[in-house]
Amino acid sequence: MTRKERTLNAIEVLKKQYPDSACSLTASNPFELLVAVRLSAQCTDARVNLVTPALFEKYKTLDDYANADLKDVENIIKSCGFYRDKAKSIIGMAQMVRDDFGGIVPDNIDDLVKLPGVGRKTANLIVGDVYHKESIVVDTHMIRISNRIGLVSVKDPVKIEMALKKVVPAEEGSDFCHRIVMFGRDICSARKPKCDICPMEFNCKKTGVK
Repeated sequence: MTRKERTLNAIEVLKKQYPDSACSLTASNPFELLVAVRLSAQCTDARVNLVTPALFEKYKTLDDYANADLKDVENIIKSCGFYRDKAKSIIGMAQMVRDDFGGIVPDNIDDLVKLPGVGRKTANLIVGDVYHKESIVVDTHMIRISNRIGLVSVKDPVKIEMALKKVVPAEEGSDFCHRIVMFGRDICSARKPKCDICPMEFNCKKTGVK
């Protein structure tokens, strides 16, 4: 089976397993999603969704964030961890989006990664979820699972992104990545994968799990 065939099989299996695919972070506009994704670093999406309502209620516009008091933002997001760096980058993102990008969250990876605290993972999520363009979000789930089921044979996130973009249809990328996360949480976990109930067993490249 080629990597392309293996990938297309995986896409179809995950579609059946998780018909509804969506980002688990709650946001009502592109900048809020950018903020939520930034907060999710080293933090669960569930925790982020508990914190963001108060943040989004207090800071409603780009100017609100750009002019926000750093300590106030820190206090609101403190339970998300690494709150000092995250608060600083949230304010910095707002200032750059306002001043350098005309108040519009960029629609491409090259510009998005210029924003404070934004890496390729975050940029791909925004490009895919907000602008519905080709994207591959490479998080810990994707690194682990794409290797386990033989879609790639590297651990470097950028190399995985580029390799998967060659075999994942552009229109499937965003949903595929969300489904991989669901699959990783439900079945193909890091420590105790549930191989006995795995719908991807036929696609797994090895009987043992590393």
